[in-house]
Order: sequence, then structure tokens, then C-alpha cells
Amino acid sequence: MKRMLLKTTGLLVAALLVAAPVAGYDRDAAEGYAEMFEPVAGAAAGKNLHLMKVDKFVEAVRKGAKITTVDVRTPGETRFFTANLPGNRLIPLAELFEHENLATLPTEGKIVLICKSGTRASAAAVALRKVGFEQTYVLKGGLKALAGYLGPKEANGPMGPKAAAR
Repeated sequence: MKRMLLKTTGLLVAALLVAAPVAGYDRDAAEGYAEMFEPVAGAAAGKNLHLMKVDKFVEAVRKGAKITTVDVRTPGETRFFTANLPGNRLIPLAELFEHENLATLPTEGKIVLICKSGTRASAAAVALRKVGFEQTYVLKGGLKALAGYLGPKEANGPMGPKAAAR
């Protein structure tokens, strides 16, 4: 009898431990994210995540399009290598959502987030769009893709309408 009571108690504790994480999440937040990611499916997933292909980005910059670029890498990463773009801002992801940094971003116009490979920028872009910066895009593949597209010589030089004329 005592053994049966211990087994039953053990099973109840195990069941509670398994069920606790499921009940522990924020249902309203999850529903909001489910709604936000609903269109991200199939062949249009990249477009719905606002991924900008490198060639389209370079073309826009060379034509002088008004784009605010934000490099969300850490200061250690941007110390030696960073985007040499007109209007580029260095705002580490950990500081991006501080009021004084959000206040520097345009509410009208295109914002392109950049990181090493596009992963951090993707997460940041989703969150920025959620708080009201609708025209936020991600440089697909990040600085790695940009350097690969341009080549090392051009990637390390100034980029913009004046540089395109060279």
C-alpha cells in the first residue's frame, strides 16, 4: 500500500513537471506572434519577412535611394569591419530598443538592418515592425553576403551614388 502511494505521488509529480512548461507561457503574446507570422509560408516567406537581396540593396544604394542602414552587431564586431554606407548607424541589438536609439530611426522610409549573416537582423526586424517601424528590412545574408557580392576591394571602399560613378 505504501509503495503504491509513493508510485502514485511520483507519477503526479512527474505529470506536473511535464505540464508546467506548457501552462507557463504567455498565451496572448503567442497568439500575437502566430498572427504576425501567419503570412510567412511557402515561396513568399522571404518577402513576408522583408528580406532584401544583396543585389537589390546594392542597386538601391548606388542609385542614391534614401535608406537608413542599422548595423546591429556588437561593438567588438564593428571595431574593425563595418558597413561603409551613407547614413549607416551602429546600434548593437542589445541597445536597439532603448528609447533614445529608437528615436533616431525614421518612422517614414526604409530601414535595412545588417548583421554578420542576417540572423540577428531578422529577429530585430520582426520586433521593429511589431513596434511600428513597418518599412524595416533585413539584408539577406548580412555583411558576409554583401562582401561576397561586391568582392573584397569594393566591399571595403565607400559605397553610394558618388562611389558608383567611379
